[in-house]
Amino acid sequence: MAKTKIQTKNNPSARFAEDVVQSVKADFAQRQKFRRPYELSWQLNMNFLMGNQYCAVTPRGSIEQEEKYYFWQEKQVYNHIAPIVETRLARLNRVRPKPIVRPFSNSDADVNSAKLTSKILDSLRDKTRLDEIVGRATAWSETCGTSFYKVSWDGSSDDVKISVCSPFEIYPDSNVTASLDECASVIHAKVYPKEYVKDVWGVEVKGETIKVFSLDGVTGSGGLGYNSVVPSISQEAKTEQTLVIERYTKPCGEYPLGRLEIVAGESLLYAGDLPYALNEDGKRGYPFVRQTSSEQAGCFWGASVIERVIPVQRAYNAVKNRKHEFLNRLAMGVLTVENGSVDTDNLEEEGLSPGKILVYRQGAEKPSLMDSGDVPADFAYEEDRLLSEFVTVSGVSEFARNSTTPTTVTSGVALQLIAEQDDIRLAGSIDSVKTSIRQIAKYALRLYKQFASKSRLARFYDGQGVAEVFYFSSNDVGSDDVVFETENELTDSPATRRTMLFDLLNAGVLTDGQGKLPQSAKAKILSLMGFGNWDNAQDLTQLHISRAEKENLKIEDAEVLEVDDHALHIEEHTRFIVSNLTEKTDKQKRDKIISHIREHKKMMEENEWNTENSALPKN
Repeated sequence: MAKTKIQTKNNPSARFAEDVVQSVKADFAQRQKFRRPYELSWQLNMNFLMGNQYCAVTPRGSIEQEEKYYFWQEKQVYNHIAPIVETRLARLNRVRPKPIVRPFSNSDADVNSAKLTSKILDSLRDKTRLDEIVGRATAWSETCGTSFYKVSWDGSSDDVKISVCSPFEIYPDSNVTASLDECASVIHAKVYPKEYVKDVWGVEVKGETIKVFSLDGVTGSGGLGYNSVVPSISQEAKTEQTLVIERYTKPCGEYPLGRLEIVAGESLLYAGDLPYALNEDGKRGYPFVRQTSSEQAGCFWGASVIERVIPVQRAYNAVKNRKHEFLNRLAMGVLTVENGSVDTDNLEEEGLSPGKILVYRQGAEKPSLMDSGDVPADFAYEEDRLLSEFVTVSGVSEFARNSTTPTTVTSGVALQLIAEQDDIRLAGSIDSVKTSIRQIAKYALRLYKQFASKSRLARFYDGQGVAEVFYFSSNDVGSDDVVFETENELTDSPATRRTMLFDLLNAGVLTDGQGKLPQSAKAKILSLMGFGNWDNAQDLTQLHISRAEKENLKIEDAEVLEVDDHALHIEEHTRFIVSNLTEKTDKQKRDKIISHIREHKKMMEENEWNTENSALPKN
């Protein structure tokens, strides 16, 4: 829950509180039991990703290390899983679409409200560091197959709070449901210091020593480590901790507004309605957003590419190690001696060092090296086959993973096709990231609509050197129809965007009938190419465009100035009128804008006449 004090609803009796606590804890224990096989799979994925690849899930339901059969056995790890996951993460981390709000209609009020709401989302994205949050969640989903975002209202900061929940923290009522919406209830279990519980809920609980799970040895909100009640190979015992269990129940006949029960130790911290109206039409819902690496039909949990690659990785390690054992025999040799002919202790300790004087018993067979033959060609064949199988199973080609082109491919078109195929294999993961970001944006807007009753200050930065500070409240949040500026961030890179713009310029698509490029088009082209306000001339152009847009909103206060760029103003005012032709309620405003355009045209014609006459020779 967010950092806001919530008391138990209707002050339930001690007996009622005890019943709720026991019910929640019993339900949690049952869900732990049903989810155990999935947890073991996640832990195995993490071990293989970190390089601990000689472990396996035992029939006893635990992960144990595999020991050597012989002391001389090679058990080195040749980790190909880590670069595969790193490559996928590098490509997925480029998927950061900017959410914008689509207006409900073409009316001025709806268009302006959508623009303001888009600025609210942009400000929230910067404040919450959404890009970093999505990166951490994507690391979890690529490792375990599933990750979650928790979108809540933080009472201490009076703002939206977005956090990442690892799959170890979420317990659905059924592991075979297809989504969160199909779950009748969801439990969120996380370990906190007991002081945190006292600060947030005002309840003193007993601290315990709890083993918390960590992927990289870091617990809390940093890196990839998150607290969990699941013991594993990588775990850390922390003292003075308590397990907080939050059980969310969706609206039903018994609970029309849903149900939320929060338990810590033997204490009931909260029991009441779901606090957030996050679903459509203001209905209460879960504050969670689910993200998967690859969907599994008929399963709540997504699949990770690591699960498919583990058998190939085991086989590759085995081949490489057996090959190296064979090479060791060839390099060091296996010495055969007649019993009692030499000092075997000395020979075992020092071996056959260069220049060594080997004394053997007179009349005995001379010590000799056993012929071990050559390394079979099957080792090299199997090694190459497994390397190609890594590509087939993971969908990450050598072109993407090693940043090197295949030796047999020299065509630029062929290389482009290889890159597109890599993107196709990532399509499911990309769609899940984009869907999650869109859902987070919708939830955030609905929370502002529900809780932001007072005006608050926000800051908007357009990425082109222009910053704006504005106030907003819940009344300013109109539409929550969130869309993205771009459809595919992997293909819509700055390089491809610039190439496309150059092609359009060369084709004459962006020029007017006289083959000239309008001044306003120049500013937009530079902005799309990532140059922003490149020089002072373009900066002045952008200022004129901004001034004309403000005049459209407040035409009553608009004034035609001598320094105005009349062509730019006329273009912006005309665009505004044409885009609102369907609205009949603003006829008076349109008439004022049309009159304002006439003034610009009149002044522009006067300036042109003065310029032409000043160029004529004087008698």
